[in-house]
Amino acid sequence: MNKFKLLFLIPLFYSEFSQAQRIDKEIISFQLLKEPVFLTELSNRNYTITVKSPYNITKDDVIRISKEDHQKKVDNYQTNVENARYEHQERLKDYDAEVKKLQEKYKLESAEYSKLSAVEKIAATNGAPVLRLPSRPILNIPPMPVYQQPDLRDALIVDNKILASQIDVTGFSKGGNYLDIVIEMERTNFQDNQGKTFANQPTKITAKQGGTVKLDKTYFSDFAEIASVPTNEINLNAQEKRFLQRTIDRTRNIINENFGYQTINSTVTLATVKNKGEYDDLEKAYIYVTTNLKKLQAKSDYAPNKVAMENMQKGIDLWKTALTKVNYNDKKAVYNQKIGEYLYFNLIRLNIALGNYQEAEKYLNELQEHLVDIKLSYDANLELKRLEEKIYNN
Repeated sequence: MNKFKLLFLIPLFYSEFSQAQRIDKEIISFQLLKEPVFLTELSNRNYTITVKSPYNITKDDVIRISKEDHQKKVDNYQTNVENARYEHQERLKDYDAEVKKLQEKYKLESAEYSKLSAVEKIAATNGAPVLRLPSRPILNIPPMPVYQQPDLRDALIVDNKILASQIDVTGFSKGGNYLDIVIEMERTNFQDNQGKTFANQPTKITAKQGGTVKLDKTYFSDFAEIASVPTNEINLNAQEKRFLQRTIDRTRNIINENFGYQTINSTVTLATVKNKGEYDDLEKAYIYVTTNLKKLQAKSDYAPNKVAMENMQKGIDLWKTALTKVNYNDKKAVYNQKIGEYLYFNLIRLNIALGNYQEAEKYLNELQEHLVDIKLSYDANLELKRLEEKIYNN
């Protein structure tokens, strides 16, 4: 084994793959200062955040809205009763028609059965005809609405200042206006689709850096599944409260990806194939990546970090090149489906650890396209699901 591995890493061996291709896993811890898309001089790292949303709701507002909703139900009660009676009468018509149809059918079948001889009646598969009638429809009058105090634990008692206080820019001080951020949020929209509940909350983020607009984009317009049942079977207030918090968290992540200086304390599990002279490039790639991960430090404008990232990229490029050699249809190939699996998992794990979620998603999508050929173990399937959650919940 390479000296660098002996010096820095403790291998965790396992025999998940074939004897000819033993894969060793090792855990690497590192720290990194992730620089944003838009850089800011240290002396100018101050910010202000303004949130505009429809959520300026007090306790009194919640009670008032609850009483208004109750009054609407009271006002509509008589109409609902009349609708229930009308629907009942319609169901009765259908019922009477169905009963008449079944009675006529029974009469005909009985007449035919009576013509049979005793022997034929005994041999008859279904025996004598039986008249089976459906249950008569019952009139269900809706109960009179009864007012109940709203559960304030689920209520969205929050104002825009509270929402703004939940968003900070890492590495910046609050109070200045060099970075001026305005967040405009719509109310959560719910939608039923195929018996499930989906929601979205379009949110526009506008950010000026030193007076220049750097970010002006609307996010979260796509609907996401939030429940496996329709909206009439869930607590919409509680779901909206959760979805609002999710939107705030995702908004904070986007702002920090673009402007924040985030210290990443990360641990990543990487794999390497046992080399018998057939995988020199893969061993070289592994050394490039793992040794340079260990060199990273959470410092801004730290020259050794740049060199380490460049050298790490050499290893990543070797992994990417190796993927082009994989033969997914030949299990005996040197670069077979098992090699493809370990390369994809390495690339996904590493990019998640470095905070490169879009790159991680790209390799996740590629791996999923090959899952017809790659037969994942139970443990690998579980890990893949965990990696998906990290990517899509970021």
